Amino acid sequence: MTNLNIIAGVDEAGRGPLAGPVVSAAVILPKNHAIKGLKDSKKISAKKREVLYDEIIKVSDVGIGIVSHRVIDKINILQATFKSMRKAISNLTHKPEKVLIDGYGLPDLKIKNEGIIGGDNLIDSISAASIIAKVTRDRFMVNIDPIFPEYGFIKHKGYGTKFHMEALKEFKSSPIHRKSFLPVAKNLPTLAWIERKGRIDLLGVQLTCLKYINNGYNILGLKYSLTNSGIIDIILEKNNIIFFIKVQIINNKDSYKVLRKNINIEMQQFLLTTENYIKDNSIIVKTMIETSLVNLGKKPSIRRFKNLDLSEEIFSF
Repeated sequence: MTNLNIIAGVDEAGRGPLAGPVVSAAVILPKNHAIKGLKDSKKISAKKREVLYDEIIKVSDVGIGIVSHRVIDKINILQATFKSMRKAISNLTHKPEKVLIDGYGLPDLKIKNEGIIGGDNLIDSISAASIIAKVTRDRFMVNIDPIFPEYGFIKHKGYGTKFHMEALKEFKSSPIHRKSFLPVAKNLPTLAWIERKGRIDLLGVQLTCLKYINNGYNILGLKYSLTNSGIIDIILEKNNIIFFIKVQIINNKDSYKVLRKNINIEMQQFLLTTENYIKDNSIIVKTMIETSLVNLGKKPSIRRFKNLDLSEEIFSF
């Protein structure tokens, strides 16, 4: 990396979608790089983007900034985009002397920066940043698709396609949607609606999955049913360890206290279910058993119980 330029290219992906994060990337390419086909990521096929992504990562200094849908709702998409760009730049290994940004300059950045309209098609480092940001965000949306299959994120990545808009009308918005965007704001579900549609348990699984994904876990399966044994709500993987998660919904302190007293009994049955799964699938890697208690009351939170020892870790919303 000693032959790096000191100019970083910056671009974002995900300003327009109705769901998911906005992602920015900052890229410092090597001098006289040999990467061919760099241009606006939207003008490249998904397969080619993946190839270029690997080439860019291999030889460049890359910083990535991700800002969640929740932050977007709090500070608006423009400010969230700026925030993601600042994150990306700060995550570079080398501090650039100048930053070139697709579109317009970045306010309040101490590093000298310049906005270039259409820069993702003119400047290689911006094109590279465009590709990194696009692939990173697309991978996230593909990863969460099994949690929300009714919305078709794997196809449109959260953009407002006809299919997506119809899904919003039928299923209302999900926990990953941007509530501040008008089509979503018009289709926000109430807890009463969710209960009436019989989707409370599903909501608990979805919220739990998002928390685990944000902590680096990969989804292997949801609502896995074993004949005459039981159901495994979530199956995850991280660092070559498989995690089996049981999800329970609570909505007040009293129900939490009752569940805490009975959790070992519940988990013993769940343990038998996971043992059958491990046997049926000939799993030989390390496994872990956990329970997720999802509180949908006035102060929503998720309590994560590790194995059977009642040790807990709180995921707040």
